[in-house]
Amino acid sequence: MTIRTAENILETLIDEIVAGRMGPGEPLIEQALAEQFGVSRTPVREALHRLEQASLAERGARRAFVVRRLAPEDLSELFEAAGEVESGLAALAANRMSEIERRKLLAIVEEGDACEDPELYSEINARFHDTIKSGARNAILSATLDELNLRTLGWRTANFHEDTTRLVSSRAEHRTIADAIAEQDAETTRRLMRSHVASSFVVLADVLARRRP
Repeated sequence: MTIRTAENILETLIDEIVAGRMGPGEPLIEQALAEQFGVSRTPVREALHRLEQASLAERGARRAFVVRRLAPEDLSELFEAAGEVESGLAALAANRMSEIERRKLLAIVEEGDACEDPELYSEINARFHDTIKSGARNAILSATLDELNLRTLGWRTANFHEDTTRLVSSRAEHRTIADAIAEQDAETTRRLMRSHVASSFVVLADVLARRRP
């Protein structure tokens, strides 16, 4: 098997947990994962620590890692925090992005409008949000959002795979946000981005409710 970095391992584990293929309480054993990914235990250990930071793993019996059970209220607070930070960045971006950056953002929206593949749209979605974050030009808020995104991005991506209507609504929301930024309307941009993140959580809550026995 091709050797994977800690980042690759982390992304794979997040995908498995968010998709529900690894359930709450499932053990995350270093040696078994090292054999699965064809690596030493060092990158696996690093990935597991980052998974714990993302609140997707916790210490179980004898300090071993297990998949964490997340309550809906935990995710609600997490998405609320992400929404507040990202809406602040979006408002800054509305005032600070150059014309070239605004056109780049609109081009990403056009690309998303033409995309029907959830996997590809997830990548376009990430570029949309990264472009706004970059355009805000605030390193501290950006770093805060990066930390929150480690804990929310996998869940937000799951929206597109498990609820086909979310892809449609996300595209429409991206369009209104990009238009507000193009008009340099910071307060409308702030409101729309906050609503956009909240919409992701509402869809996610429905997905998780359907999974419960």
